[in-house]
Amino acid sequence: MKIAVRYYTKTGNTKRMAEAVAQAVGVEAQPITTPVTEKVDILFLGNSYYAFSIDPEVRDFIKSLDKEKVGRIVNFGSAAMLNSTYKKVKAEADKVGIAMDPREFHCKGEFKAFHKGRPNEVDLKEVAEFAKSFL
Repeated sequence: MKIAVRYYTKTGNTKRMAEAVAQAVGVEAQPITTPVTEKVDILFLGNSYYAFSIDPEVRDFIKSLDKEKVGRIVNFGSAAMLNSTYKKVKAEADKVGIAMDPREFHCKGEFKAFHKGRPNEVDLKEVAEFAKSFL
């Protein structure tokens, strides 16, 4: 099974999670500025809410994906105030014809005075275990 990990982060929280996912599945985590050029069965996509939606860069990244190269997207991320970005990511994936796995990982993320230290070591361990469940 071929796996890729891409992420978008403004605070570094999602990057830390992406690195835990990547280590768990034996690949390198890369930012969404790195295109997916090889065929992959699973694309782990890390993102978060910014101004109550996914960032336009995440939308553009999903639009750039080739449905012949990406089998399915697995969503993961953190956010201080809102929950999962799954519905927003799925809406974009549907537009380009890429399936979304119904499973995802979401935890609280630190932002200003909210959720200090999150994602923490427990969160990183849990996201790694989540990723391993796909192997």
